[in-house]
Amino acid sequence: MPNFKLYAFYFSPTGGTKNILDIFLSKWNCDKILTDLSDNNANLEDVIFKKDDVCVVAVPSFSGRVPQFIIPKISKLNGAGAKAVLITAFGNRAFDDTLLELFNTMTKADFICFAAMAAVTRHSVMPKYGNGRPDSDDISQIKEFSEKCRNEFVQRVNTVALPGNFPYRKYQSIPIKPKADKSCNKCGLCAKRCPVKAIDPQRLNKTDKNKCISCLQCVAKCPRQARHINKFVLKAAEIKMKKLCGDRKENAFFIAE
Repeated sequence: MPNFKLYAFYFSPTGGTKNILDIFLSKWNCDKILTDLSDNNANLEDVIFKKDDVCVVAVPSFSGRVPQFIIPKISKLNGAGAKAVLITAFGNRAFDDTLLELFNTMTKADFICFAAMAAVTRHSVMPKYGNGRPDSDDISQIKEFSEKCRNEFVQRVNTVALPGNFPYRKYQSIPIKPKADKSCNKCGLCAKRCPVKAIDPQRLNKTDKNKCISCLQCVAKCPRQARHINKFVLKAAEIKMKKLCGDRKENAFFIAE
C-alpha cells in the first residue's frame, strides 16, 4: 500500500455526522487531517493533495441536499486525482440527492469518488426520530464498509454509481429558527460558530431567518443552553414528519466496480 495521508472534511452541527465519520475513520491506521467545514477561518485552497491520498467528505442531508454553504467551499479543493469517499448522515427520512450532489461537486474538483455511504443518525431537529442511531448493527456495518474501502481503494480506479436525480430536488430550509432566552450572557460563541453568519454579534438574541439554515449548531454549542427552538413549532413539525421518519430506515453503501 502506498504512503498516503487521509484528509477528512466534515460539517456536523449537532454531532451526528461527526460520530458517523469517527466510526468510519476508526479503521484507518494512517495520518489523518480533519477540517471542520463550519470553520470560516479554514482555508481549503491551501490543502495540497497527492494522487495517493484519500479524501473523506462527511455532511448531513438537509432536505435531501448538501447544505448549500458547503458547495463553494469544497469546490475550492484541487483533488489532483486523489481518491474520495463520500458520506452523508440522514435523520431517518431519506438522503435523496445528497450523495449525487456531493459526487458531482467532488468530481469537478478532480477527485476519483470510488465509494459512498448514507448512514442513519438521530434527527438533529426532531431527535425522537432515529433516536439511538447509529446502533450496534449500524456501527458494525459502517466498520465493515470502512475496512473494504481501506483495503481496496488503491485498485479502485472507477467512479461509484449513486442514486439521485438531476436537476436536484428543491433545497428548502425548514422554518425552525432558534432564539436566545434571558439566560444568554452574550458570550458570542453562537455568532462565532454559525456557519452562515446568521447571528449578529451585536444582537445575539436575533437570528436572520433568511440566512439561517436551521442546523442548530448554535444550540448545540451554547455553553449555557440559552438558545432554543419554539416547542410548539417543533411539536407541529414532529407530527408532520411522523409518516416520513417514523419507520426504521437502513444505511446504504456504494463502491465502484
